[in-house]
Amino acid sequence: MLLFFLPVVTACAGIYSTPNGNERAEVLASTAGWKKQWLESKPFPLLSYVPSKVPRSRKELAIYIEGDGLAWLSKDRISPDPTPRNPVALKLALRHPPEWPAVYLARPCQYGNIAHRPPCRPEYWTRKRFSPEVIAATQSAIDHLMGQFGAKKAILIGYSGGGAVAALVAAERRDIAKLITVASNLDHQAWTSHHRVTPLRGSLNPADNWEALQNIPQYHLVGSDDPIVPPLVVEAYRRRFPPEERPPARIIPGFGHRCCWVEHWPTLLEKDL
Repeated sequence: MLLFFLPVVTACAGIYSTPNGNERAEVLASTAGWKKQWLESKPFPLLSYVPSKVPRSRKELAIYIEGDGLAWLSKDRISPDPTPRNPVALKLALRHPPEWPAVYLARPCQYGNIAHRPPCRPEYWTRKRFSPEVIAATQSAIDHLMGQFGAKKAILIGYSGGGAVAALVAAERRDIAKLITVASNLDHQAWTSHHRVTPLRGSLNPADNWEALQNIPQYHLVGSDDPIVPPLVVEAYRRRFPPEERPPARIIPGFGHRCCWVEHWPTLLEKDL
């Protein structure tokens, strides 16, 4: 296993966009009329963007969970700050149907220049990105958001590594109406094996929780041309389920890891909701 190769396949949100991820997210959200809030979830505070004007109360709240962000600067340099430069999940959330309430949730240590403060450590955006403490913080944040919006059920929508977090969260809850993932690492053991990189020691694996997930309606989207999370990863996840109970997945021709989810999101989503 070659540790130095790991960052090449883990950078979920590109180093190809604006150099300041904090400003980029703020401009995107404020332009759409969304506001920022920090949730004091334990052990990690998490940033959330929510609409300034909330649609009339519905029983279900869509919660978009961000990808892994800028985990690495190069193939052998861990990023000091995992804030995404291209916040794909935020862009997807902002294209959610306006008549349905939706919110955005970042991952631990993203945004706000908090990556250098305890309990943040680089392991939490590298090998321990799906650790129990990461999932616990996300659970706490989801509890807060559902209470804030008076939701009885949640639809979890995760992009890239955020889909793995969404699945792990869903496995522990009884109030998830649906799980939707986009280009997501749902079996990181299959993923590290495929890329011949170091296993994510300290991280929970969604595929290991298939029994807790088998009764949750779910749908998984992956691009045929995704070199980072290729279709074989979601297929490995699906194979954990009994043949007659495997969750549906859609492999979309021509889509990659970042292209072209945002542009086509409303059309893709209406088929899933």
